[in-house]
Amino acid sequence: MRRYGKNPDEDDIRVRPNSKGTRPRTTIRPKHEDAAEGMVLTVDRGRLTVLVGEREITAMKARELGRKSAVVGDRVAVVGDLSGQKDTLARIVRVEERGSVLRRTADDDDPYERVVVANADQLAIVTALADPEPRPRMIDRCLVAAYDAGLDPLLVLTKSDLAPAEPLLETYGALDLDYVVTNRDDFLTGGVDQIRERLAGRVTAFVGHSGVGKTTLVNALVERQRTTGVVNAVTGRGRHTTTSALALPLPGDGPEGAAGWVIDTPGVRSFGLHHIDPSRVIQAFPDLEPGTAECPRGCSHDEKDCALDSWVAAGHAEPARLDSLRRLLATRERREGD
Repeated sequence: MRRYGKNPDEDDIRVRPNSKGTRPRTTIRPKHEDAAEGMVLTVDRGRLTVLVGEREITAMKARELGRKSAVVGDRVAVVGDLSGQKDTLARIVRVEERGSVLRRTADDDDPYERVVVANADQLAIVTALADPEPRPRMIDRCLVAAYDAGLDPLLVLTKSDLAPAEPLLETYGALDLDYVVTNRDDFLTGGVDQIRERLAGRVTAFVGHSGVGKTTLVNALVERQRTTGVVNAVTGRGRHTTTSALALPLPGDGPEGAAGWVIDTPGVRSFGLHHIDPSRVIQAFPDLEPGTAECPRGCSHDEKDCALDSWVAAGHAEPARLDSLRRLLATRERREGD
């Protein structure tokens, strides 16, 4: 006697052995074609806040996604209770293809990649000019991560009332970086329009080590308060004011109801680059990249046979650009404190 009226086909069902009276479980997952589209705003202990239309809902990852995770900035498909009311929970059934991924490792010898944000198109690197002192190695590492992810870097220098910006800007002159210089009065008076202009219509992730004023700046930009705290200016130790990444809309009108998006990320003490492929960093130097065609296989671009030296000597690019490239590539093997 056939229990199900036909021979079970392992292509579309699974039969639990030694289970009387149970129905076969299909391995064909529903397509959820009627799922609502949303954007992940924050993740907290397995619960995700997702913006669906104009409503923020709480959701969890569906079992069928397996090990695939969703991070802040992800575009997702959501089913279930989308009311957003208290104690309701929806399910994320699909994570859409990402346009970009900003990643880091805890340290250079840590092979485990951590996705910081998805679908950003700009990285704002926030650095104080004093209290605490600038950390150029940290800036270099963030630049490498931005180039690797295909993000446009924006250097945001804070506390210019305590120290001049020119010495640090000279260090990065050859990279032709976009930058903004701010001071404490900008925050107090709301004079952050020059930064807001650079964020309009874009998804910008903000990174920086603790104490540089990153969250204070984000508060001023989005007119919303996140907790701020005190961090030792010398050691960088103290209470980190941002413990999880959070996407916030910029005030104004845009195609999705916002003039742009700011993603505030937790303050970091290190930015590991174990995952970075040096060959991708060169793509951010279009004046140098053609010169690598004659480089030996596996060239680090900082050895005697590197073809970039002759490329620059022939006048195809400025020597300062090659120096900047080599400095950035060297951060892959060098810690921020070195």
